Amino acid sequence: MSKALEGCESWDQVLDVLRTDEEKILQGGGAEATERQHQKKRLTARERIQKLIDPGSRFFELGLFRAFEMYQEWGRVPAAGVITGVGRIEGRHFMVIANDATVKAGAFFPATVKKVLRAQQISMENRLPLIYLVDSAGVFLPLQDEIFPDQDDFGRIFRNNARISAQGIPQIAAIMGPCVAGGAYLPIMCDKVLMTEGSGLYIAGPSLVKAAIGQDLTNDDLGGADLHASRRGTIDLGVENDSTCLTRIRSLVGDLAEPPPARFKRKKARPPLRDPDEIYKIMPRDPSQEYDVLEIFQCLFDQGEFTQYKADYGRTLLCGYARLDGWSVGVVANRKVHVKVPGERYEVGGVIYTESANKAARFVMDCNQSQIPLIFFQDVNGFMVGREAEVSGIIKAGAKLVNAVANSVVPKITVIVGGSYGAGNYALCGKAYDPRFIFGWPTCRYAVMGGEQAARTMLDLKIRQLAKLGEEIPEETRLQLFSSIEATYTEQLDPRYAAARGWVDGIILPHETREALALSLEVAALNPHLGEFRTGVLQT
Repeated sequence: MSKALEGCESWDQVLDVLRTDEEKILQGGGAEATERQHQKKRLTARERIQKLIDPGSRFFELGLFRAFEMYQEWGRVPAAGVITGVGRIEGRHFMVIANDATVKAGAFFPATVKKVLRAQQISMENRLPLIYLVDSAGVFLPLQDEIFPDQDDFGRIFRNNARISAQGIPQIAAIMGPCVAGGAYLPIMCDKVLMTEGSGLYIAGPSLVKAAIGQDLTNDDLGGADLHASRRGTIDLGVENDSTCLTRIRSLVGDLAEPPPARFKRKKARPPLRDPDEIYKIMPRDPSQEYDVLEIFQCLFDQGEFTQYKADYGRTLLCGYARLDGWSVGVVANRKVHVKVPGERYEVGGVIYTESANKAARFVMDCNQSQIPLIFFQDVNGFMVGREAEVSGIIKAGAKLVNAVANSVVPKITVIVGGSYGAGNYALCGKAYDPRFIFGWPTCRYAVMGGEQAARTMLDLKIRQLAKLGEEIPEETRLQLFSSIEATYTEQLDPRYAAARGWVDGIILPHETREALALSLEVAALNPHLGEFRTGVLQT
């Protein structure tokens, strides 16, 4: 088990733990598996990607922590055995999906499927061209019941291939190793298909064919590159090896038509007012402490400029306009400071009150009217509770905000910087509300409620159940049970737990936030098509 982030007292300790984890993940299946790949005269998935993207450019990886510490009974499955992310090729952004053959021969685990589907979803929503580097043994059979039959399982990948192609989004596939069974459909449903010598493309491999019908065939006889190129015409281009294949892909990319111009307003980018590294001085290691997100904005937005919307109303939720790398954006963010409101009353930072929900709903609608992309910064404890809140119409106001966010048609990007609790996750564009990208800081925490509150609630329920049976729990046992429940819950609050399950597209370090958001806006701008904005029925 990796070291718990909860026990890290400083940002330096947090960053050290994450870097250690990342280095281990980047090794894939390890040195021996890498050597086996090289002995086959094949590059690893990460080596392929580095040769594919423009020299000196950065591959922005998504889902690095996918399947982190999952499938322990089957061994490690780093990054879910597939690498996904955005890379620049011939000056243009592409989504790259590359099977990592050093990890379980590139087999598809349930998390692998979900990771590929998420990459395809990002491609469709943003009209982002796709490149697949295929090198996979197919479905991991011991878990086939979790991979094969459902709506968002393995078959959805090929359905998406067809839909992406129908939308005119370029797809290029390169078969660079095994491509077996149902997985064989993926490259053949793409616009352009390349295949290296020594690779195999077939519904069933040589061993299965021999077992099923008794034919004794070699890989090349059954489904080699020459056969598919000269006799079946299945592939478009046969190439000698990985290096030649990647060079040919770059050539094909250079022939594609230019993408349409961006619909959203962009001016010349200006640097932020403060160095992004200063975020570590502003953001406390313990996100339950107060801090002012307006100071963080100075490290993110061009010249630190942020124009507040209804600045004196609903003050626990900030709304306003800014520019990020030149792009015009609307911003909705929790403010984690207690604020004094008229009537000598204080409102708790990070809590959504009726006024702040109403303000944010109106602001989201305004950004859709003005066609301005939205960025949400979540550090939310949820909606205010109690009689006063209910009388003020908190449910009605919250429903209005959820309605506006759910029906929003402009690009939405979410960054979870701290807590993401309860309905606050929904109202501020959690994963269920279709953000184009969603990222988490190392301080992010996902849950219905906080660890201590949840542990006390579950313990109370347990005590009541036993009381009905006439049983009592000794105080020592009660404390042990509370600690056990809280420890389990706290483990689930770890950002790596969320990233492993795809609740965020990646854990980004605070000082990398501006770069991640800038790239996300560039990608979102590739799709100039916006639907009609309608909210449906609102309770007023």
